[in-house]
Amino acid sequence: MPSFDIVSEVNLSEAENAVQNVMREISTRYDFKGSKSTVELKDGVVTIFADDDLKLRQMHEILQGNMQKRGIEPGSLDYQKEEPAAGQSVRQQVKIKEGIDKELAKKIVKAIKGEKFKVQVAIQGEELRVTGKKRDDLQEVIAFVKGMKLEQPLQYQNFRD
Repeated sequence: MPSFDIVSEVNLSEAENAVQNVMREISTRYDFKGSKSTVELKDGVVTIFADDDLKLRQMHEILQGNMQKRGIEPGSLDYQKEEPAAGQSVRQQVKIKEGIDKELAKKIVKAIKGEKFKVQVAIQGEELRVTGKKRDDLQEVIAFVKGMKLEQPLQYQNFRD
């Protein structure tokens, strides 16, 4: 029976490369001369240290640009609350979203069932398995889910006949 999986994954080695590119760019930019601004990635969380709010906003733009160049969509980045650090400096953590949380999974399943496609959808941990009798039905489901305009980027894997 044909099936495929809907997942949300991020290649962490590409994220590491993007963070290293951000550090390289910060070290060469004129507006960051003499700044103690840094970016580091640990356990799927990017930590940004900036001298002030202006530099933090600039680092957001640099980080998003480098992540997109590496194939990581901005929807995968979850910006946490800013925290004051020593002096005027600011710290912010950016979590990299992986896996589909239960609420989003239920929303997708409900939308697919509401459209009355001839498929079955099962939530399996942090991914969805869609099975159906015809390959065309599965392709319609993929097109439908892509058209839902969800904030979290999704990938479609393991398409089997």
